[in-house]
Amino acid sequence: MQLVIVESPSKAKTIEKYLKDLGDDFVVRASVGHIRDLPKSNKKAIDIKAGFVPHYEISQGKEKVISELKKLAKKADKVYLAPDPDREGEAIAWHLKEVLDLPDDKIARVTFNEITKQAVKEAFGHPQKINMQLKEAQEARRVLDRLVGYDLSGLIWKKVRYGLSAGRVQSPALRILMEREREIKNFKPEQFWQIKAVTETQNKDLLELKYYKDVTDQALLKKMVKEAKKHQWKVFEVKEHISKRSARPPFTTSTLQQVASTRLGFSPANTMRIAQKLYESGLITYMRTDSVNLSAEATGAILNKIEKTYGKEYAQKRIFKSKSKNAQEAHEAIRPTNPDIETAGKTADERKLYKLIWQRALASQAKDAELLKMKIEAGPDTADKCKFIANGSRVKFDGWLKIDPQSAGEETILPKVAKDETLILKDLETVEKWTEPPNRFTEAGLVKELEKRGIGRPSTYASILKTLQDRGYVTKQGRTLFPTDTGDVVSSFLEKNFMKYISDTFTAEMENELDEIATGKRKYTPTLSAFYKEFKKDIDSKADIDKITSMGDAPSDYKCPICSGPMEYKLAKNGKFMSCKKFPECLGARKADGSIIEPPKELGEKCPECQNGTLVEKEGKYGRFVCCSNYPKCKYVKNDPSQNSTGVKCPECEKKGKDGEMVEKRGRFGPFYACSNYPDCKLTTKAKPTGNRCPLCNSLMMEGTKTIPERCSDKECPNHNPHKLKS
Repeated sequence: MQLVIVESPSKAKTIEKYLKDLGDDFVVRASVGHIRDLPKSNKKAIDIKAGFVPHYEISQGKEKVISELKKLAKKADKVYLAPDPDREGEAIAWHLKEVLDLPDDKIARVTFNEITKQAVKEAFGHPQKINMQLKEAQEARRVLDRLVGYDLSGLIWKKVRYGLSAGRVQSPALRILMEREREIKNFKPEQFWQIKAVTETQNKDLLELKYYKDVTDQALLKKMVKEAKKHQWKVFEVKEHISKRSARPPFTTSTLQQVASTRLGFSPANTMRIAQKLYESGLITYMRTDSVNLSAEATGAILNKIEKTYGKEYAQKRIFKSKSKNAQEAHEAIRPTNPDIETAGKTADERKLYKLIWQRALASQAKDAELLKMKIEAGPDTADKCKFIANGSRVKFDGWLKIDPQSAGEETILPKVAKDETLILKDLETVEKWTEPPNRFTEAGLVKELEKRGIGRPSTYASILKTLQDRGYVTKQGRTLFPTDTGDVVSSFLEKNFMKYISDTFTAEMENELDEIATGKRKYTPTLSAFYKEFKKDIDSKADIDKITSMGDAPSDYKCPICSGPMEYKLAKNGKFMSCKKFPECLGARKADGSIIEPPKELGEKCPECQNGTLVEKEGKYGRFVCCSNYPKCKYVKNDPSQNSTGVKCPECEKKGKDGEMVEKRGRFGPFYACSNYPDCKLTTKAKPTGNRCPLCNSLMMEGTKTIPERCSDKECPNHNPHKLKS
């Protein structure tokens, strides 16, 4: 028996199907991602004195997976380690070897850039050893991120607020967002005018023109308008030329995330999740890459498809070169494994993303589009030739735009006119405008900016954006990213005290050093040692800086609601608020919008958990609640089941002979229902329980929708989705 270990169950099924032709003795199993990770406590995680040796722990919930893999590995004659073809995959392969205690002569590393029958057979025909340089590069990145994050976050907890965090790559990304936000806040708009004219040609066609530059002087504007209306108009110049527009390279991770965001509205994290499904289904090549290269076989197949579908006149072989100095990960760009398949994917989102990848890959091997560009210069026939312009273009040969028509843009067809032709002025309009500040970043824009500055790597962009949002440093409105007050405070603190470590230069250089570990140009321990020695020294030197207790004075219009004294801005878990300057003597507070926050109400009861504090009723993000006066140091929060009870008994507590009821609670994503005995009982449901039990599994039934009156709360139960049950 030969054991093959991959990362995901869906990938395992596809590969097992292809391996049947090589023999019946292949057994394919999934590790379901990483099986080991660093422990949460940094003291246990890394032995710095021993040379930054990481101490790994089995990831929670992976015990059963490991147990099964160990049993199979003992029976197997050979174990093929087949995680994804990147640094992360190489690290997973090494962890599997270590945890399963596999000798070198029993293992083989196999990688494939695409999950097709040919690629899988090719990989198993040429097994390799685990690339320890790639494994060390991933380990160095993981250890470095932990050291930076742990030490910086610890200092922020002490000097800003408990629970905040910083990171080697997330903090530079946050700084970029904050720098743009400050530009916007400091921007001073300037007034200007645009002059637009509508004229009639000798053929009675309308020709719209615009003065070639913005006018900033109102007196000059009035003079120009007066002169323009007084004199006869004529055509000064007509210019035409053919412009070629070349196809873009096939997708890399970064460009796929950007285009999927702008065209499909997908977040980078969602794009990567969908792309992973397409890869595991054998439809596209590996999606974590910054290479724009296509294999000779792929190029040939794409050219054949273009010739068959669009004609020989559209096909043109192209070779693209990566802009990145250290193009890494998979050796090919993202492309369909079979260009003859135009539509693929199980879900609508998968089909949309596949179509995008298919179009980009095919368009990259098509001829240039030819556009006829036209420029007309006209205006009042005066000595100073007051110049108005009209620009137009039309597609003469569509080329690669035939495959990717969304990239074409709109055609602007101009009427035919000749030089010195007389025009009749029909209308002259002045439009008042103001200069606008730079736009805030979208997710696609930030990914592009990070790539441009060399911050992070293709596989990290989605997680960077997710972390910034999860930490509450950024909110997303539509596609636009808005830094929060918390993000502002954290970034300002880091910029003031640790600018070196969150600068573009330092972050990009550090990325290059980590890349050099992967190529063998650098060694693991000396690289980390050189960085950490100076970093720890800088951290220790900031131990005596003052704690940030104020974010500046509040507007004088807002007085303390208790003592009428001045107020100042402070940072709470949920953002900025106003506090009386006499705090803690005076507890007066207002929200950021100026509305009054009711002070905590003493209830005269001792905290049953810490015994030091007393119970108080105070206002939180989701309304009033009762907690310990030492909150958040003491996490005790009193449940009041009578206030929001559903009247439905908790089935888990009922089994144990305890009294527990399902009560309505509010969380980050809205209302949900949980047992009143939380945290001892962790049963939750998204929808309101009806009190009925599932006839299939005896779990609670929840309120459904118009078409499904009730459904089971257990996601694994077929009754969770009755439509599927019927089908």
